[in-house]
Amino acid sequence: MYICLFEDEHVPHLAPLILTRAVYDLRLGIRTLLETIQDAFDDADGVLLHARPSIASVTGQEHNLLVNRIPDGLDVLFVNGRYVAENGPVLDRLKQAARTSEPGRVFVQGDEVIAAWVPNANSRFVESDAVTRASFEGMPEEHVDGVRLIGRLWHLMDELIPALHRDYDACTSGYNVFERPGVKLQQGAILVNPEQIYIAPGATVCAGAILSAEHGPIYIDRNARIMENAILRGPLYVGPHSEIKTVADVEACAFGPWCKVNGEVHESVLLSYSNKAHSGYLGNAYLGRWCNLGADTNNSNLKNDYGIVSMYDPVTRTYEPTGRQFAGLIMGDHSKCGINFMFNTGTVVGVFCNLYGTGFPPRYVPSFTWGGPEDGLTEYRLDKALKVAEAVMARRDIPFTDADREMLTCVFEATQAERMAQPV
Repeated sequence: MYICLFEDEHVPHLAPLILTRAVYDLRLGIRTLLETIQDAFDDADGVLLHARPSIASVTGQEHNLLVNRIPDGLDVLFVNGRYVAENGPVLDRLKQAARTSEPGRVFVQGDEVIAAWVPNANSRFVESDAVTRASFEGMPEEHVDGVRLIGRLWHLMDELIPALHRDYDACTSGYNVFERPGVKLQQGAILVNPEQIYIAPGATVCAGAILSAEHGPIYIDRNARIMENAILRGPLYVGPHSEIKTVADVEACAFGPWCKVNGEVHESVLLSYSNKAHSGYLGNAYLGRWCNLGADTNNSNLKNDYGIVSMYDPVTRTYEPTGRQFAGLIMGDHSKCGINFMFNTGTVVGVFCNLYGTGFPPRYVPSFTWGGPEDGLTEYRLDKALKVAEAVMARRDIPFTDADREMLTCVFEATQAERMAQPV
């Protein structure tokens, strides 16, 4: 049995984060959606991927797996890439269908496809931009309930803390967390509830740092560095090679590989290769890759009237209620802001934006936007943006490939109409 993660017709609601990656490459906590699903079906013979054409090449580059191609004759369990896979009756049922070689069927919740078991599958199922109910036309349907799907940007905020708890248990199963070979734990570092703190080989915790797992577990990944007098409160994940700077105040966050973090950061995700290396507040936020926040950047995550925060949806082109009292900043890949910049509650910034100046920008900033509240906003030239991307990635010894160039060009072209409209 193989599993094939697919993207459906609801994925565009998650722009700008999905403009540069497949939906299953979004981080929930320690793990991405893809990693969570892979671990749930760890007995599968292999993994196949479906992705939109605009990001298919970078997805294949990222994972070195077959994308949008299924060798004839494989028995495949198609799994929605937005599925939050966790133990329970639905996951058990999906495994049962595949393991016992039942006849093919589609598992649906409401009008959404959760999964489909297809014996003797082929590439026709992944030839469309989106895998939908129509892709499995003629197959019997079985209704399931209680499945959580990431359908809107703020769902990523909803899932963060549960995912951090769930992922810690999954990733440390069988480990004795008190055995820390290859860890540099300097004298004067303080660990509170150390039985809930995992520190991987190569990691360093400097003198004066405080790691408190009183309210949730902490996972420090390989070669990460927690600097002097930083305060970390769980649940928390610090990814490989990431740095938590001196006197940082961090709580309930997930930072992927090669991130730099300082200031006060609360219930936020930095996907990978992004920096908030200076003072300032970041709360209930989600940043993609290659983002950089200038010194003393702050975002609001709470309205003055304590009301429900709304957030822009690029599909409906309206500000939709999130159901959350706390919601901060969403920022797409390669976006940056200057020093002392401010973001209003529930702001969404697209891919490759360069923002600066005083005052608040609009609560929705389309991709490839340059400027600020004082000088106005204009289009970020594509040729200039691509040169910046190449230079930034080279600093981490990551090549800027033709696939990267083509993907960013697609984003630029697809969002041109939005820049002309410039909603406020």
